[in-house]
Amino acid sequence: MDNNGLIMAVARGDDAALRELFVRHAPWIAARLHAVLPAADVEDVIQETFLGVWRGAAGYRADGAGAWLWGIARRQAALWLRRRGRNEAVLASLPTDDLAHTADPADAAVDRLDLAEAVRALGAEGSPHRETWRLIYVEERTVAEAAEAMGVPAGTVKSRAHHARALLRAALRRGPAAEEG
Repeated sequence: MDNNGLIMAVARGDDAALRELFVRHAPWIAARLHAVLPAADVEDVIQETFLGVWRGAAGYRADGAGAWLWGIARRQAALWLRRRGRNEAVLASLPTDDLAHTADPADAAVDRLDLAEAVRALGAEGSPHRETWRLIYVEERTVAEAAEAMGVPAGTVKSRAHHARALLRAALRRGPAAEEG
């Protein structure tokens, strides 16, 4: 069953569909949340995210399951950070210029999770790094599957994945304000 079908099944109360969504999506959501949350908090935010999926599935419009799930995860991360106040770990992970431009460090941290920023960091649509990221980390294909889909050797896929991660790390260090201007 595809993601849209699973979410519709969750809306009907199918807990097996929720478990399948969790298996498919929790790993990539957790990887992104690690950028702004202490490792000990990521699991809790993931649980809150999928509780939000359970509660909100009836309102889902089949226009992109990944984006919908990520939106829930971002909101849960923001709430988690706000409940903890000005957490030292979050403050330490932010560049000091982010703190000067926002009243709430939690908002600045969540802004760093912006999917559009990450996509821009990987280059234009169809670029080798962006395509590699999509296949390996979004679609969760193996290196061999991605290599076959792209028509390149597995070593090239590994190299491109490495470079894509480096581009994303650099974008996170710069933050949204630096990329805009």
